[in-house]
Amino acid sequence: MNNPSPLRFGILGGARINERMLPAIIEAHNAELIAIASRREGAAAETLARYAPQQQGVKTYHTLDGLLNDSDVQAVYIPLANHEHAEWTLRAIEHGKHVLCEKPMALAVNDILAIQTAARRHQVTVMEGFMYRFHPQHARVLELIQSGLFGDIRSVRATFSFMMRPERMYRLEEPISRGGGAMWDIGCYAIHTLRMFFQQEPIAVTALSQTVASGADIAASGVLDFGDGKYAQFDFSFARARRCEYEIIGTKGGLVCHVVWQLPGDVPMLTWWTDDGRQTEERLPAANHFRLEVEHFSQCVLAGTEPKLSLDDAESNCRTINAALQSAQEGWVVRLAGMGGQE
Repeated sequence: MNNPSPLRFGILGGARINERMLPAIIEAHNAELIAIASRREGAAAETLARYAPQQQGVKTYHTLDGLLNDSDVQAVYIPLANHEHAEWTLRAIEHGKHVLCEKPMALAVNDILAIQTAARRHQVTVMEGFMYRFHPQHARVLELIQSGLFGDIRSVRATFSFMMRPERMYRLEEPISRGGGAMWDIGCYAIHTLRMFFQQEPIAVTALSQTVASGADIAASGVLDFGDGKYAQFDFSFARARRCEYEIIGTKGGLVCHVVWQLPGDVPMLTWWTDDGRQTEERLPAANHFRLEVEHFSQCVLAGTEPKLSLDDAESNCRTINAALQSAQEGWVVRLAGMGGQE
């Protein structure tokens, strides 16, 4: 049987994340980059020249609608500003395009519900772009958990931080309501990571945050309550030394994933231990989770299967993030309606 033709991608926007994602689309065995658009004249060509100077035959557009009207484009990757993700995901769906949207897919749950409805109506595949989930190290962690090695998981902690460089201060220019600040940038990873390790959604959240003049949060910490004494702690900041790790503690042992955001050449390392005295350090093969994300999404579109990261997952993550933001703003525990609690 012949292999199917690769999924033909267009990129909506010249954002810096293209440093990783644009080559990943080119390198993916089942994807092909055929177009890129930016609203700034010449920016699409500049982005292509910067991140894939040898690539030939890619069309460039100076309007986003121009790319969406290109019938050759089957799927789009959306790396626009956070507050634009939902709008352009919906526009792309209306044009019959499959969508891989950079996290966060939306800032409000109602927008994700609208995306779900539109995707069903137009019969397209839509996935939120949490690239880290496609790195094999996390599958290994889940395998160890499911083996029962650590017993019943009772606590998870996720820490994500780095010192904000001056050229990236734009992340703090918009208020939280427009997707600015640390929560929508790196906190969404922490929330998403914590949710991965429990077979249920949180029932309540409490959080504290530090904000700047724009109203954006620069740091936050908090706890997700999963019920029955199961808790998950998150901590993230634009004003601390670089950390991107998680720790899992069960009734029989625990594990640390030392680097969640792996670069393609990095060697992943997990350390785990059990109460019976075993201590192990596992080094896993390097992998490019950006390319693996593209290949997974493309395979789902080409084969007509559901993505690993569903729109229900995107809805739950958005709901939990907004509860954490509400808790930090109002100063009390927020219970999650529809997820085991009441608001």
